[in-house]
Amino acid sequence: MPLASTGELVTRAAAARSAVAAFNVITLEHVEAVVAGAEAADAPVVLQVSENAVKYRYGRLLPLARAAVAAAERATVPVALHLDHVQSDDLLRQAPGAGFSSVMYDAARLPYADNLAATRAAADWAHARGLWIEAELGEVGGKPGQGGSRTPSPTARDAHAPGARTDPRQAQDFVAGSGVDALAVAIGSVHAMTTRTAALDHALLARLSAALDLPLVLHGSSGVPDDGLVAAVGGGIAKVNVGTALNAAMTGAVREFLAAHPEAVDSRKYLAVGREAMAREVTRIIGLLSGARR
Repeated sequence: MPLASTGELVTRAAAARSAVAAFNVITLEHVEAVVAGAEAADAPVVLQVSENAVKYRYGRLLPLARAAVAAAERATVPVALHLDHVQSDDLLRQAPGAGFSSVMYDAARLPYADNLAATRAAADWAHARGLWIEAELGEVGGKPGQGGSRTPSPTARDAHAPGARTDPRQAQDFVAGSGVDALAVAIGSVHAMTTRTAALDHALLARLSAALDLPLVLHGSSGVPDDGLVAAVGGGIAKVNVGTALNAAMTGAVREFLAAHPEAVDSRKYLAVGREAMAREVTRIIGLLSGARR
């Protein structure tokens, strides 16, 4: 079917008091697993390509983007493409021609005034070309450059440091001044967690949901226990980003297969096992989120 619009999927999920799952993809196996998992769940899904994934692919967006478009167009459920955590204006400008209906412009590493100005400029550019745009306010943590620096440092603030979480009043000003369509909020989750021990600040989420009239997004969901994710959707999250959970599923399955078959050299054998493990995780997460009602 034709490519879906991220904005429409998120808006529909918010109206249904649910959340749409958005999965970060790195390889063709990721793309195929997300689509297969969504089809098994009979639910819409968002394929996300991050700036880091583009860097991994020799800095080229189109090879992975075109594969994602082809998979989406052949899917039996609505699939949208989202360009995630974009800091490069050059990459932002490639989004419309590569099949993306939305972009997350990430200037959260900058001081507030600079974040606002950069995001306003990005939103104006994106809206003029029909793109739905997401931004981030606060410090989710776990990514290089958090704490106002482009490289990690021992003094960089983390997701639990004073002042790291999204302030509702500042968020109101930021949304009004930037013109974004959705906001990723810092409520205690951390990117790239491999343990599910993150404790979300649900009281803060309730305040943010009451203060803001736009969809809220949760980044770093892989470190959040299932009950925390369900509660987050109940508290107003309408888009949930998933990345590390897929990588953990794939790596675990591949590692187990190679341990059991040390003679294996055909990459299709172990990549198929990894792809199937990711697809099962996609189906599970979509079911979890679609079953959560506010």
